[in-house]
Amino acid sequence: MSTAAGPAQLHLNLFAHGAGHHAAAWRAPGSSSSRHGDIGYWEELARTAERGRLDAIFLADGQSIGGGIARGPTWYLEPITVLTALARATSRIGLVTTVSSTFWDPFHAARLIASLDHISAGRAGMNIVTSMTDEEARNHGMPALPGHEERYANAAEFVHVLQGLWDSWPPESIVADPAGAYVDVTRLRPLNHQGRFFDVAGPLNIPSPPQGRPVLFQAGASEPGRDLAAQCAEGIYAVAWDLASARSYRRDIRARAAAAGRNPDQVVVMPGLVPYVAATHAEARRAQQALDARLPVADALRQLAFFVGRDTSGWDLDAPVPPLPPLAEFPGPKGRYATVLQIIHSQQPTVRQLLGLLTAGGGHATVVGTPETVADEMLRWVDAGAADGFNLMPPTLPGGLEDFVDQVVPILQARGRFRRDYQGTTLRSHLAESAA
Repeated sequence: MSTAAGPAQLHLNLFAHGAGHHAAAWRAPGSSSSRHGDIGYWEELARTAERGRLDAIFLADGQSIGGGIARGPTWYLEPITVLTALARATSRIGLVTTVSSTFWDPFHAARLIASLDHISAGRAGMNIVTSMTDEEARNHGMPALPGHEERYANAAEFVHVLQGLWDSWPPESIVADPAGAYVDVTRLRPLNHQGRFFDVAGPLNIPSPPQGRPVLFQAGASEPGRDLAAQCAEGIYAVAWDLASARSYRRDIRARAAAAGRNPDQVVVMPGLVPYVAATHAEARRAQQALDARLPVADALRQLAFFVGRDTSGWDLDAPVPPLPPLAEFPGPKGRYATVLQIIHSQQPTVRQLLGLLTAGGGHATVVGTPETVADEMLRWVDAGAADGFNLMPPTLPGGLEDFVDQVVPILQARGRFRRDYQGTTLRSHLAESAA
C-alpha cells in the first residue's frame, strides 16, 4: 500500500509480556523474570519503545492464574494499573490494555479507559477480547465460558454501550458558569440502553476523554471475530504464519470493513512478529537455538496441547503430526489453531519440528537475521498488502526490544518507512499516519 505522499508508513506496536515471548525466556541467564512486579521494569520497556517512536505499547491480560504457571510466568500486575503508571513515565506512546467483554461491566470499563485517556492526554486504547478458558469463567461465577457465538454477540453489544457512554457527557456541556450551572444538563446524552446482555442508563460520570472515543483494537480470527473487528476496530492484531495467509486475512478484513460502511484505509492490521536480531544471520540463529534448547519438551507439548485442544503427551516426537480436525470443527480459539493447521500444511513437520516453530510466539511470523534482513522482510509484507505494520513480540525482554529499537528502527527510518518523530500527540493520530 502506498499514498500520494510516498510509500506506506509502517505501524509498530510493542506487545510486552513477561520476560519475552519465547516460552523459555525466563529460564535464560540474566532474564527479567524477577522484575515483573516492579513497575520500573515496565516503565523502562515503555521508554525504550517510545525512544523507538513505536505507535503503542500493548499489554495482554488473563482472568486466571493459568494452568501452566509452574512452567513459567503468565500474568502479574493488572494492565490498566500498569498503563496508568506508564502514562506518567512517557509522553507520546500509545497505551493499549486488554478488556474481556465476557467478564467486564461496560460502565466500569468505559470509566476506567476514559480515565486512562484523560490521564495520558489521549493515548488510551482497548483491545476487546471474549476470553479463552473455562478456568477464567470460574473466577467470574460461571461454570464455563458461554458459547463462541454468544460471546461475540455479547462483545458487539459491549462495544455499542462503551461508545455510547464515551459520547454521553460531551465536553461542551461543561459551562462552569460561576453565576449559574457547572454543567448544562440538556446537553448530556443518557444512554438508556436495554439489550440482550446489558441494561445501562448512563450517562457516564466522567466527561468524554480527549480522543472522544479511545481507540479500539480487536484480534478477530473466527467469522464473528472478523465481523466485530471490521465493524469497530481501528487496530487489528492478527496471527499469521506466512505472507500469503496474512495477505488473505488483511484483504478479508478490509472487504468486511468496506461492507460495514467504513474506510478500509482507516483499519490498521498488525500481524504478530517475533524478531531475532543480530550482527550476522548465524549469530541470530544461535540465539534462537539457545532459547529453544532451554524449553523442556514436556512443556512444549503442553503448550501445543492448549493450541490444538487435545492431549499431546503421547505423540511421537519424530513422527508426522497426527491428523487434526478442520478449523470449522474446532471449538477453541480459532486464530492460533488456524495457524497450526497452516504450518502443518505448508511445512509437513514432525512433532518435534512443530514444537520448535511454535515455541516463541505460538505460530506468529518469525524473522531471524541481521537488522537489514528483518527490515527487508517487514517491508516485503507491507508492500505485498499483507500488513500495515506489526505487533512486535520480542523473544526476550528487555534485550529483544532494545536490539530492535537500536538496530532495525534506524534502517526503517533511513528508508523513509517509519517516523523519526511523532507527528501527533494521540494514539489515534499515530495510527492515522500514512507516510513518513
